[in-house]
Amino acid sequence: MTSLETVTLEVTDPEAAETFYAKAFDLDKQIRLRASDAPSTGFRGFTLSLTVSQPSTVDNLIDSALAAGATSIKPAGKSFWGHGGVVQAPDGTIWKVATSSKKETTPPNRRIDDIVLLLGVADVAASKKFYVERGLKVTKSFGRKYVEFADPSSPVKLALLSRKAVAKDAGVTIDGTGSHRIVIGGDSAPFTDPDGFVWEPAGL
Repeated sequence: MTSLETVTLEVTDPEAAETFYAKAFDLDKQIRLRASDAPSTGFRGFTLSLTVSQPSTVDNLIDSALAAGATSIKPAGKSFWGHGGVVQAPDGTIWKVATSSKKETTPPNRRIDDIVLLLGVADVAASKKFYVERGLKVTKSFGRKYVEFADPSSPVKLALLSRKAVAKDAGVTIDGTGSHRIVIGGDSAPFTDPDGFVWEPAGL
């Protein structure tokens, strides 16, 4: 069985990235960092999302990310589905912070409920089949449009959406070339999925 155990971002300056993520989102063990100068331009084909419980938490995390050096792509604000915003970290990774709630339910906090790795793929149905054959368990599926996998032991959920839809949701153009600049750690032998996302044993 394959399960997502780690997410490693390939960055030019791991020390600077570590400082950013600690200040921006209080992330420590959830995201790993690795030095890389692999060519990469434009949209890298994925986003990372932080799901939280209320609007003030979204605003707090977005504000701290901007203060730590992130660039705003979509300012935090209300929408018909809730409240959210999108920023790009100095290393180039796109982060979405969102909640489905439109009201405050607890005292102000910075608690992150879920971290979701959203991969932009060419064919959602084909990629779903690819991952199911490798043992991932589907927890949500909306036809050929969206699929979500989850493992209670994993600190990060995995989801699939078309590359065009991921770029649109993030507020960027679909164009991009070169490395995805991300490596997914699992409990199986190394493999590369149909869209070029690399998986390796989590211990590496």
